Amino acid sequence: MGRFVDWIQSFALALGGPGLFIVGFLDSSFLSLPEINDLLLIWMVTHHKSRMLYYVASSTLGSVSGCLLLYYVGRKSEQWVKRRFSAARMERTMHTFQRYGVMAVLIPSLLPPPAPFKVFVLLAGMAEISATRFVVAIAIGRGLRYFVEGLLALWYGDRAMDFIAANGRPVAFALVALLAAGMAGYVLRKKALERKRL
Repeated sequence: MGRFVDWIQSFALALGGPGLFIVGFLDSSFLSLPEINDLLLIWMVTHHKSRMLYYVASSTLGSVSGCLLLYYVGRKSEQWVKRRFSAARMERTMHTFQRYGVMAVLIPSLLPPPAPFKVFVLLAGMAEISATRFVVAIAIGRGLRYFVEGLLALWYGDRAMDFIAANGRPVAFALVALLAAGMAGYVLRKKALERKRL
C-alpha cells in the first residue's frame, strides 16, 4: 500500500488540479488515503499560490464525486453495506440520520482524519436522503475544509500541515459550531416567517 500511496502522490503532483480530483475521488469512494488530499492541496497551493481556488475546487469536486458513488452503492446494495458495518454502528448512524437529516453527513465531511466518514455516506444512501441535498451538504463540508486548508497554505506555507496537526480538531469543531449556529438561525427565521403568514 505504501508504494501505491507514493505512486499516487507523484501522479497527482504531475497532473496538478486533475490529480487532486482523482485523489479526492479515490479517497472518498472505495480507497482510504487519509490526509493525502490535504497534504497535496497544501503543497500545491504553497508552490502555486495564484491557483488556490482552482486546487480547492478540484479537491472538492473529486470528493463530492467519490461520495456520490458511495451514496448510490448504499442506496442500491443494502446487503453489502450490512456486511461491512456492525449492526450496532449502523443503528446508531441511522438514528443520527433520522434525527438530524443531511447535517449527519455535512458535519463529518468537515472533520479531519481519522474521524469516521464513509459509514455516513453509505448510510445516507440507505436512508434515502435526497441526492441533491446530499451533494450540497458534501460540497459545503468538503469545500469549507479545503478552502480553510488553502488559506492556511497561503499563510503558513509548508508549516500549514503542522498547524493542522496541532489545531485541526479545534478548527474543525469551530467550523461545525458556526455552521450549526447558521443552520439554527435559518430554521428559527423560517419558523418565524411561517408564524407571521398564519
